[in-house]
Amino acid sequence: MSIKVSSISKNYKAQKALDTVSFSAEKGQIIGFLGPNGAGKSTMMKILTGYITPDSGEVLIDDINVLKQPLLAQQRIGYLPEHNPLYSEMYVKEYLQFCAAIYKVDKKQITACIEKVGLLPEAHKKIHQLSKGYQQRVGLAAAILHDPKVLILDEPTTGLDPNQLVEIRALIKVLGKNKTVLFSTHIMQEVEAICDRVIIIKKGKLLIDKNIDTLKENNLQTIEVAFNLEIEQKLLEKLQYFASCEEVSKNTWHISFNTSDDMRTKVFDFAQENSLKIVALKTLNKNLETLFREITI
Repeated sequence: MSIKVSSISKNYKAQKALDTVSFSAEKGQIIGFLGPNGAGKSTMMKILTGYITPDSGEVLIDDINVLKQPLLAQQRIGYLPEHNPLYSEMYVKEYLQFCAAIYKVDKKQITACIEKVGLLPEAHKKIHQLSKGYQQRVGLAAAILHDPKVLILDEPTTGLDPNQLVEIRALIKVLGKNKTVLFSTHIMQEVEAICDRVIIIKKGKLLIDKNIDTLKENNLQTIEVAFNLEIEQKLLEKLQYFASCEEVSKNTWHISFNTSDDMRTKVFDFAQENSLKIVALKTLNKNLETLFREITI
């Protein structure tokens, strides 16, 4: 395992930031690390990087104990914090040369990283002259300079415009092919577009740890239908693939089915067979954003 987290807990006085959180991750996975503000995401990322220590539990990065051998573990980690800590008066190449000296890596890596993150057109500028998107690229270049096995990215797309978002997402996807990438975000479409897996935490507790495909498969198809007359639930239960139902207002029902087939035609046929008229009919299929809201509110 590239990352193995076992029963991590962290308290800040009376506040429990993390409560016995455990998960693991393998090479080649891109994992979306989600949760509302204050859920404990940044705390976990700082613990993974050895920046802060937990009250209890264990973290292994590439089988190295972060608590016992932090420097050795950090050699395997590339980290981009939420607030990208750049020396704004340095030139791009100058800053990356500085990072290369810290990591003790060949300066030839700098050119390769600049090309990989698409910084070549701006490499001659000072960092403060760059747009937010290019500054994020500088941070990513610094994070991958020593070819780490694990990338930890804390909200890497915050403040980017739509074009920059697309470019940074594409870059993360490429990097994730031969590394383990754990990144936090509040943009659900981003997770659905590039992640293999989702971890959701709330108030320091892990709520969900599933592959994206599994989440999509497990989503029930839900239809909202309004009939012209009252109807009993036991009649709806006769529908094929019926899972559950709820009357949300007078004569209006949310009906869930265990199938990916479009059940609207079946509901229409059902209404005709039972001398009912449909006043309104629409699908309410859950996406990741709906699921996130349901379990974190």
